[in-house]
This record gives sequence, structure tokens and C-alpha cells, in this order.
Amino acid sequence: MNYHGAEGLEFGGGNVNVDPSVAAVLPMGSRVISTDSHGVSFWVNTGRIDVELVDGTPQVFFIKVISNERGKDMTRGEFESMKALYSLAPGFAPKPIACGTYQTIPDTHFFLSEFRDMMDDTPDPYRFVERLAKIHLNSRSPNGKFGFHVTTYSGNLPQVTNWEDSWETFFTKTMRKALDFEIAVKGYDPEFEELVPALFDRVIPRLLRPLETEGRSVKPSLVHGDLWYANSGIDIDSGEPVIFDACCFYAHNEYEFGQWRPICNRFGDEYLAAYNTFVHISAPEEDFEGRLDLYRLRFDTHVSALFTENLTLRVQVLNVMRDLVQRYGHAGRTSVL
Repeated sequence: MNYHGAEGLEFGGGNVNVDPSVAAVLPMGSRVISTDSHGVSFWVNTGRIDVELVDGTPQVFFIKVISNERGKDMTRGEFESMKALYSLAPGFAPKPIACGTYQTIPDTHFFLSEFRDMMDDTPDPYRFVERLAKIHLNSRSPNGKFGFHVTTYSGNLPQVTNWEDSWETFFTKTMRKALDFEIAVKGYDPEFEELVPALFDRVIPRLLRPLETEGRSVKPSLVHGDLWYANSGIDIDSGEPVIFDACCFYAHNEYEFGQWRPICNRFGDEYLAAYNTFVHISAPEEDFEGRLDLYRLRFDTHVSALFTENLTLRVQVLNVMRDLVQRYGHAGRTSVL
């Protein structure tokens, strides 16, 4: 976590002071009743702010705070991501309020949203994926391309969001970026000499090019971008599912489910089966499992880059890459990108 802190602005301990930039985006005339630490994050400082409105009504807000220029980009990326999700699924996504920079510490930045009190439990599969499917189906890329209008961050590492016409091109770039990050922190494994060229020259074209050839096309759908179980919950008041902590971009909708492949994510096969009752599997259907494993590799690689001391994650990356190359990396089909 990269947060410098500010004397007198700590969350909790009876403190009711907030930075003037935060106070400016709270409801006009409201009074801060309390602040508290809330939630756990590897990357940011998180808390809740309880206020009393002018008419005496209580209201609660969630805040993230992080320092440095990267923190500014991270908070903006999350604000724009949550704004995009909320516009399509209010209730499913908490309402984002603002992002900005502390007045008292100019190199520290914040993201503010409505507070949702949640149970730490996995939501009902059908109720969850019905809402997710509506986001995928109803979203429209502003220019018909894959990408996003700002850089978004998974953890504290940026993702590729530059606009591309082709999903294969976009995915290739985001996969390469994740691998570059991972190699930078964990070193170059000798197996990469064989596996990496096979991945980019044969596996990716083999699995993704058929989506956009022979009259087929991929609709750019808004994806959450990091939809694992810890970024979801159940609203205590409504009992409805909630998603948060997004790092969005417009992608092939099935990309969302690469994150669901590892068993540790807790979104098992029943979630994917439920989703596919709302949204058909992309053609060619026989490549579905392979595409999800390829998308999983992108997530696994990025996570391995985030947690630099966890060598097990590198083993996982190599295992998935070996499997994909064995299944789809045969000679005779190369990339022309």
C-alpha cells in the first residue's frame, strides 16, 4: 500500500476530520459524524465516512486513498470504471461519487462512492449472472472498438486500454503487457524460449482469430475486469448481489470468465452454466474451453506480477501456458500481427 497519511485525517479513533477536497463532494450542508477504517486492500487505504444530512438523515460513504501519480491514475480509473458499470446496472454496482486530490497533501488522491454494507458470501448464481449478462449485452463501446477511454489498474499495475478494432490485437497487447510485468519481477524462465513464441504466434491466433473471421465478429462488451469473489458480495439490506473494485474495458464478454477458472475464485461451473442461459457461447463453440483457459492465463500472469514474492504463481503461469501450447500450439499456423 502506498499511502503517505496526513496527521489529523486518519480514519477512526474518533476522528471526524476529512480533507477539504473530500468535504467539498459530500452532500451540501452535511456534517461528518465519524470516520472508520473499512475493508482490506493491498494497494490503498480504505475507510467509511458517516455523515448527517441537513435534515438529520444519516448517510454513509466509502473512500479509498492512495498517494503518488500512480494513485491519481488508479483512482480515476476506478471512478470511470464504476461510473460505466453504474450507468448500466445501478444497484448491482455502488454509485461512484467523485475522485480527486487532497488539498492538504497534493500527491494523495481519493475515490469516493456510496457505502454498501455487505455480507462476505458468494451470491446466488442466477441472480448474479443475470445482472452481469445485462451489462455485457446492453453495453456499447463509444467507438465500436476494444479498450477504454482511460487507463485502468488491476491491483496497482496498469492494463492496456488503447483502442483497437480487433479483439485478437487487443488481447495480444494486454497479454504481452502482463507477461512483461511478470518477467520484470520474477525473471526469465528458460522455458519461455519455447512457450512464449508458441503462445503469441500460434495459440492466440488459433483461439481468437476464428472469432473474427468467416463472417463472425465480436461485440466489444463492458467487462468488470477483475471479477473474482472478493470483488463481489451481497447487500445486507436488499439481499441483492453487488460488484465493486472494477478495472473496466470493452472486451469479448467471455474474457470476464478467465478469472473464474482457478478453483480458489469460488465462482464455480454453476455460475458459468447460469450465465450461458442468458448469453450464448461465442462461435466457434468448440473453442470455448480453450478461450477461457487463454483468458485465465492473462489473469494468472498479471496476478503473478502483482505478488512478487509468491513463486507458486509463476508455477501456475507456466502450467497453464504449457497446457495451452500442447493443445493449440502446433506448427502450421502463425500470427501475422
